[in-house]
Amino acid sequence: MDQGAQPLRDIAGPGVKAQGDLLRELRSEVANLLGRNSYNFPGAQPVSFSRRHMDELRREDYYVCEKSDGIRYLLYLTSDETGAECHYLVDRKNDYWWLSQRNLHFPLAHDRTAFHTGTLIDGELVLDSLPNGDKEPKFLVFDLLALDGKADLLSKPLDKRLGYFKEHVMKPYKSLFAAFPEELKYQAFKVEMKEMQFSYGIEMMFREVLPSLKHQNDGLIFTCRTSQYQFGTDQHILKWKAPHENTVDFRLKLNFPLVEPNELERAEGYTEPFVDYESVPEARLLIFTGSDRGKPGYEEFKDPLYLTEDEWETLKSMGDPLQDRLVECCLDEEKRWRLYRFRDDKTEANHISTVNSVMQSIKDAVGEGELLAAAKGIKDSWKLRQQQQHQQREH
Repeated sequence: MDQGAQPLRDIAGPGVKAQGDLLRELRSEVANLLGRNSYNFPGAQPVSFSRRHMDELRREDYYVCEKSDGIRYLLYLTSDETGAECHYLVDRKNDYWWLSQRNLHFPLAHDRTAFHTGTLIDGELVLDSLPNGDKEPKFLVFDLLALDGKADLLSKPLDKRLGYFKEHVMKPYKSLFAAFPEELKYQAFKVEMKEMQFSYGIEMMFREVLPSLKHQNDGLIFTCRTSQYQFGTDQHILKWKAPHENTVDFRLKLNFPLVEPNELERAEGYTEPFVDYESVPEARLLIFTGSDRGKPGYEEFKDPLYLTEDEWETLKSMGDPLQDRLVECCLDEEKRWRLYRFRDDKTEANHISTVNSVMQSIKDAVGEGELLAAAKGIKDSWKLRQQQQHQQREH
């Protein structure tokens, strides 16, 4: 391994971005691996948790894990044109970031020098905060789409997919670095499996798992144990956020006022009305309604973005383009939409269906207390299903 290599510091720009023909080849390669006609980002996307999903948790077996506030990537294990081990991180924009082949290695079980190809892993890249103040990059795995050129995993249930990853990828990886622990510090990032609990382990999540995290968290993810992998929106992956943390990604449209020059400005020769770029503009929020003949369509959201004068001064001082930027917004206590952060990792605002889903979640908000109170009923239902399945097998 290359001992000049260093762990990632920028998880938003983790490597060299593939361009042109190479990018097209990679997208085609992954689409073929997965048996897809579409070259779009294949990752499954959750739906927002709402009150109706409480029944879903009682009716079906779900796993629950923490929702990391990192960056979602697919990790593609492949080989380059020379046959050497090669790795790419695929973001939600469907961009491919090449990682130096010399500071990541995923060995096969029977041969530490051999490596996986045709393997696509779903996860999230986070920066853990260490006691000494350093940041440690980690790739937290929560699913597996393809293993060694085979995508028949897609039709298998989640617990089987995770089982394949643990046995064929994680165990050899852990064994390697147990034998050579000094090499781990040269890896681009550490790889771990995201801790999954049965859906009724909600109290453990709130009391033990979330408080012990070394990275930022913004909720829980419930994933159906028995579902196959779904490209795009998956109705069986439920994203729960505390009611006050529900957010929407909009496209920002700033309307600056046209003002008449004052006396001082007239004295300086300004006689015509001019656009005032200094005062707080009207900030409208746009929802994505889909593409028509390749052209994106938008609809104006019913409420504007609320900006204070101090916030506007801060935004101006950044010197970055603001018009048409993607912004993640949340509601404050007075039900005003406020800027939470920019979403430069995405190519488009939330689709109107997603916005409606989030608004329904806000309207039908399920708080932490309600989830905790529902845990016993969820557990009883799970145990009853297990008992019934056992009886059916015996007959």
